[in-house]
Amino acid sequence: MVISMRQVEIDAEAKNPREINRELKTLAKEYDRIILKNPNAKHYLAAGLTSPVELVIEGSAGYFVGTMIDQPFIKVKGNVGWFAGDNMTQGKLIIEGSAGDGAGQGIYGGTVVVKNDAGSRTGEIMKHGTVIVGGNSGFMSGIFMMGGPIIVLGDIGEDAGESIIRGTIYVLGDIKSLGKNAQTLEINEADITDLKEILSTYGFHLEDDQYNQFKKIVPRSKRPFYGPESEEG
Repeated sequence: MVISMRQVEIDAEAKNPREINRELKTLAKEYDRIILKNPNAKHYLAAGLTSPVELVIEGSAGYFVGTMIDQPFIKVKGNVGWFAGDNMTQGKLIIEGSAGDGAGQGIYGGTVVVKNDAGSRTGEIMKHGTVIVGGNSGFMSGIFMMGGPIIVLGDIGEDAGESIIRGTIYVLGDIKSLGKNAQTLEINEADITDLKEILSTYGFHLEDDQYNQFKKIVPRSKRPFYGPESEEG
């Protein structure tokens, strides 16, 4: 038996974000795949989408694309603004270009992938889930993060892992500086196994020797004392 995918297109050119999202939520109940044309970097696209639908955004999106989603698989064929995937609980958000600040902010689960560079505060206060940046990530990436991995294949900016509570940041490139309560540890075989599985799933294929070059940033203390560094546990 061959089951064909039910697909539909939306032209967003003359619609505002509220109209687009209302239409997305209605069509997601009937179709497996939605193609959103002419997004024109509009904000809040796919906000609150909770159906297991595939959404392809053919162009760039603005702030808060995929905010508070649960289950959909969203692919953005362009760049995105601030806070992509904000507070998502399940699903996947794949950004083929670059992202602004706060990609993966506050996520509870799911995966956010930025194929190129990301701005500052990547994965801020994330609780769980996975964030992957194929290029560089800006300052204070992982600030206040409480779980999950952040994987950066390029360099990471100043104060990486600022006030990190739980979770791990893997960095293939250079670490400009560490934030308070952050420390670096040597990568181990279990880390490498996990990285190979995650990265290959999302189309990142590294040479075996490159995996040994990853550094990992972890919390120094599970209950950091925000006084003099010498007094922290």
